[in-house]
Amino acid sequence: MQRLMCKGKIHRATVTEAELDYVGSITIDYNLMKESNILPYEMVQITSLKNATRWKTYAIPAPEGSNRICLNGPPAHLFSPGDIVIILSQGLMTDEEIKDLKPRVVFVDGNNEITSVEEHDLHLPKGVKL
Repeated sequence: MQRLMCKGKIHRATVTEAELDYVGSITIDYNLMKESNILPYEMVQITSLKNATRWKTYAIPAPEGSNRICLNGPPAHLFSPGDIVIILSQGLMTDEEIKDLKPRVVFVDGNNEITSVEEHDLHLPKGVKL
C-alpha cells in the first residue's frame, strides 16, 4: 500500500503575480523550491488563506532571489497579487519510505524571503506502527 504524504511546503507565501495569458502552472522562486523539496514540473497544491480555494498544478522555477510566486493560466482567476497561500508538495510513499520521511516546511515573510526552515520527524501516536 502507498500513502499520500506531505513531503514539503512553503508556508504563507505572498502571491506576487497572476498571469491569465499563460498555459498554466505556478512560478516559484527556485530558492524556495529547493528548500521545500519541490522539483521543476512537480505537481503541487496551492491553497488560499483568503478564501480556501485549492488548486493543483505543476511548479516551474523563477530565478533564485526573485521572490516570485506567480499563478499562471486559469488559477489567475482565483488568486490575486497580495493573497497569502500555502504551497504543498506531496508524494506517494510506502510504509518503509514513510519511516524516513522528514517533511521540510519553509517559512517566509511578506516579501517571500525565507525566515526559517524546519524539518519535521514523523510523530506517530503511541501504539501506531508502520
